[in-house]
Amino acid sequence: MVALDPGTAPARETYGLLIGGVAPRPIALVATLSAQGERNLAPFSYFNAFGIHPPMVAFSPTRRGKGGSFKDTYLNIVETGECTIQAVTRDIAEQVSLTSAEFPHGVDEFVKSGLTPVPSERVRPPRVGESPFQMECRLQQMIPLGDQPGSGNLALCEVLLFHVSAALWRDGKFDTAHAGLVGRSGGDFYTHAAGSALFELPRPAGSSMGYDGLPEWVRHSEVLSAGNLALLAAVEKPPSVEEAVAWAQQLPRPGAGAVLTRIYAKLRHGGDPLALAGLALGLCEKGRARLRHFETAARRAIECGDTATAWKLLLFAGQRFEK
Repeated sequence: MVALDPGTAPARETYGLLIGGVAPRPIALVATLSAQGERNLAPFSYFNAFGIHPPMVAFSPTRRGKGGSFKDTYLNIVETGECTIQAVTRDIAEQVSLTSAEFPHGVDEFVKSGLTPVPSERVRPPRVGESPFQMECRLQQMIPLGDQPGSGNLALCEVLLFHVSAALWRDGKFDTAHAGLVGRSGGDFYTHAAGSALFELPRPAGSSMGYDGLPEWVRHSEVLSAGNLALLAAVEKPPSVEEAVAWAQQLPRPGAGAVLTRIYAKLRHGGDPLALAGLALGLCEKGRARLRHFETAARRAIECGDTATAWKLLLFAGQRFEK
């Protein structure tokens, strides 16, 4: 590991470390109005949500890196106490990037970016019509985090009203899988939360058994990954060996032979875990060799989201073949 001291490192290096290592970050597209009614629109990737009673979000309008002066968003929200915050999707990412340009004071970024201002209901600043997730907010507190160039200011805002696209509101939830949200990474990189970039991970049980609860031979498996083991360890209590043996006795047992071995080799990277286990029962190998086939079947079960079947496969195999 390389140790870097922010007290001695150049400011630009510290900035690069933060935005590169603390990533991807959600992007707040913040709209404000000056006291004179001038619109401003700017993106902030130092942004997140904090609590639901009341619903609170926070973003950081930092001081300019040169000179340490405040930007329009900071001045406007301190002056009026209001803003709207919208999510950024891949469809509008390029337009949102335009709003980050250093335009002169008073320039309307809605006009510059081509994004559409939509009237809000409870605050004066408009919303961004193209965003599928919008929040009308009131500033609760502005917390200064320093007085140097690049220092942050934490704008704590209460959400007064949410606006969600009807196409993404399903069964009382926001449809993250189809929203196409964009996150900010280091340098010029962004993250598109869609397709293979999204994955589901079940929450651990209330009192998970943990790594130390796994059988020793499972912990030292050469087939199961650390992630596989973590999912096995997330359960509160695995099935008993007796339950696993009774279950496994119902598996079909094809005949043994070289043909069966070739079939297994073709299936193991994408086969049905129960079919793999049945084939493993028909193979000629003994002891640890047979056990590895069951570990492969268990891994496939985990990849299919069926941790319960993986546990049964492993417990049965451990009882029968672990030597």
